[in-house]
Amino acid sequence: MSQPRLVPAPISLLFSEASQDKELFEREYHQLSESDENAIQQWLKLAKAKGETADTDPVLLQLIVELHNKIDALEMFLKDEQPKRVSLTAAANIDAIGFEHFRIEEPLFIKGATYYARIEMPVHPKRDVGVFFTALSETLAQFSKIHERDEKEWAAYMTARERVLIREMKEKKS
Repeated sequence: MSQPRLVPAPISLLFSEASQDKELFEREYHQLSESDENAIQQWLKLAKAKGETADTDPVLLQLIVELHNKIDALEMFLKDEQPKRVSLTAAANIDAIGFEHFRIEEPLFIKGATYYARIEMPVHPKRDVGVFFTALSETLAQFSKIHERDEKEWAAYMTARERVLIREMKEKKS
């Protein structure tokens, strides 16, 4: 097996072996992908499909949706409400990522085992991404199941990290 191309990226990871409670993990995996679909976003999708937003500035519309989401988040904070999440048994720090891979700092994986994880994506808006992965070694893993939208966001983050590293290398040469 050839080593995948990885770039440094500090990300938090919570995980458990998938065999512990596959059905519960599957349920959360699907809920996390749908969690962005709150009532206002579902309404907006429906309005767009009907063509009701044709005369509206899309940037302004998106800003209003984001403001609505911020107000919802503030309301949850003030009420001290936390989204219900599955309890995961281990935590790790990801130190490097690839398009389909990631590496953690400490050897915690069992080679060949399948895991379910929540990754706290360091993008705006911050959110948790549910993934299933297979351990290729004690520190290296490959995604086995990730939602399409999350995969695109992961790839965009990886590309952004590469750009930062290139910029840093150019600055060091100057």
